[in-house]
Amino acid sequence: MHCADAKQAIEQYQDGELDPVRGDAVREHLATCPACAKAAEQLGSLRSAIRDGATYFTAPDALRRRVAVHASRSPIATLKRRIELPLWGFAGVAAVAMALAVSVTVAVVLPHSMDTLSREVVSNHVRSLMVDHLADVATSDQHTVKPWFAGKLDFSPPVEDLSAAGYPLVGGRLDYLDGKTVAALVYQRHQHRINVFVWPAATAATAERTTTINGYNMISWGQDGLRLWAVSDLNAKELETLVQLLQGTKRAGS
Repeated sequence: MHCADAKQAIEQYQDGELDPVRGDAVREHLATCPACAKAAEQLGSLRSAIRDGATYFTAPDALRRRVAVHASRSPIATLKRRIELPLWGFAGVAAVAMALAVSVTVAVVLPHSMDTLSREVVSNHVRSLMVDHLADVATSDQHTVKPWFAGKLDFSPPVEDLSAAGYPLVGGRLDYLDGKTVAALVYQRHQHRINVFVWPAATAATAERTTTINGYNMISWGQDGLRLWAVSDLNAKELETLVQLLQGTKRAGS
């Protein structure tokens, strides 16, 4: 197992979320790699400090009652109460069940899935800064970074030198997101580091999506059959400028 793969799996390993084979591989790597073992120790210490120092509150009974009343008045709950099964044929029941399934899928599953991925993107960004592992290949030369990914990924990430626009390339590395190995391109704007995660898109969707979590701005978009996520503590306007430069819709100096 390579250091890049091990470092991306440390959090899952400490949570016991890895399958036995991958868990054993991470354990064996940590036993022989001092750098990764130190990263695991630092992450474990941070998690313990957060867990032990966190403040927990119990919701007042009045709040619990208000939440219960609100839930009972939700559109789906109301529809369920109004269904009179003895008066409905099988086809009617099936139609209602399908309608409920569609509404739940659209309103709950998809946003939750995107929210989970957004938080994973932020987590990987913060981890790369915390363990000082921004790049496996550290250089501003795009002609060095792009070939470095060849043979390591089954796709070719777009690597641009944006120094003239004020966004110099720092390097690139392998990362692990959404259950797959992805490319991470690192750019810099003043003192702000920016991770741009890249992997093949599951669909042809190209709609741009902007999210903010815990002070980190993120923009995701589709481009040339790839899905890209840019994340940083950089302000939203300057992060959008980087995205436009990568998309080719904005030129350096314009």
